[in-house]
Amino acid sequence: MRDESLFFDEAKIYAQAGNGGNGCVSFRREKFVPHGGPNGGHGGDGGDVVLVVNPHLNTLLNLRKHPHWKAERGAHGQGSDKHGKNGADLLVPVPRGTIARDEATGEVIADLVNRDDRAIIARGGRGGRGNSAFVSSTNQAPRWAEKGEPGGTRTVILELKLIADVGVIGLPNAGKSTFLASITAAHPKIANYPFTTLVPNLGVAIVDDREIVLADIPGLIEGAHAGAGLGDKFLRHIERTRVLIHLLDGSTEDPLAALDTINRELEQYSARLAEKPQIVGFNKLDLPDAQERWREIQKTFAKRKIQAYAISAATGQGVRDLLRAAAQMLAELPRETPAATVEEEMPVIRPAKDENAFAVSREGHAFRVRGKKVERLVAMTNFDQEEAILRLHRVFKGMGITDALTRAGVREGDKVRIGEVELEWRE
Repeated sequence: MRDESLFFDEAKIYAQAGNGGNGCVSFRREKFVPHGGPNGGHGGDGGDVVLVVNPHLNTLLNLRKHPHWKAERGAHGQGSDKHGKNGADLLVPVPRGTIARDEATGEVIADLVNRDDRAIIARGGRGGRGNSAFVSSTNQAPRWAEKGEPGGTRTVILELKLIADVGVIGLPNAGKSTFLASITAAHPKIANYPFTTLVPNLGVAIVDDREIVLADIPGLIEGAHAGAGLGDKFLRHIERTRVLIHLLDGSTEDPLAALDTINRELEQYSARLAEKPQIVGFNKLDLPDAQERWREIQKTFAKRKIQAYAISAATGQGVRDLLRAAAQMLAELPRETPAATVEEEMPVIRPAKDENAFAVSREGHAFRVRGKKVERLVAMTNFDQEEAILRLHRVFKGMGITDALTRAGVREGDKVRIGEVELEWRE
């Protein structure tokens, strides 16, 4: 019996990339070289946090247990132009079919479906440059170096979509779990009440020497696309399948109504799902009521051009014919590499961001300056070095930040916040 508590298809992780190492302020001090030039080495780059597909994983359980991931920082630079070592990347293993979203924006960061797929979710900080990098014709002996750039941080929501050839769908008690157990090595818990299967089950069936991976999707009900019965959480697992086996409970009064109910839910959830090829399995043929209804309903299936097979998952009657039909349908479909199934309606095209762009705004009694480049500059400035502060003022003036703050009304002694740093404004 499968332990239902061991399937996790959602997780939240906190990624902290490594900080860059600090640059070094150093000068050559050798015999007979009394005025050696600067030779401070650069700091190493911080390590990235990277999602990597591990084909041996089937759930996100390991990430639920260990949500915090922090990569190694870069080593500091040293004298004699010795550059710091880069921090090692931190690899986060995930199963195939994992989708990563940024919690803050909801944007899809990655859709990992193949064995070797990987994606950076937090990028390491750049190493700070040593004073050897700032030599110029007007400054032969710079006495400042950059601090390492802080590593990126991100909270990521992970969702798992099972990857299977065939999705087995139907209303609760249609017999999906019994069907899967009878044809594969999967042994889900089975009983006669709604929502017996609380998680998707995967199994492998051998059909004429061909392996077919099937996913039994938990019982869907009317309103599933909107979340009824946890349906919206389960429907996503069908998206990566190529063929659907739609099981109907032949012992009910109106099996066709059940067929239409589920197909409406698929259409309302995703047009892509509604277009997937289907085969109907008219189940429970071992019961007299189902045998009677099968005789009555065959013509209706034919009129609606629905490929249907009468089966009994409990006894195995007709199951092989149904599987062969599914295998034939798979063989006729164009072979495709699993691809992203999210944001599939229209690709989002975002313009490249201008790193020099910035904005100045009031923040209480202080001023806030926002911008990628200016925030990085401040984070990498060592405020214990007077020359580094003077350089920062020159960069501010060249970027137009000084004029923008003046127009905004900044005065001597006002607080100016940039990133995590609060400065006191001086002319």
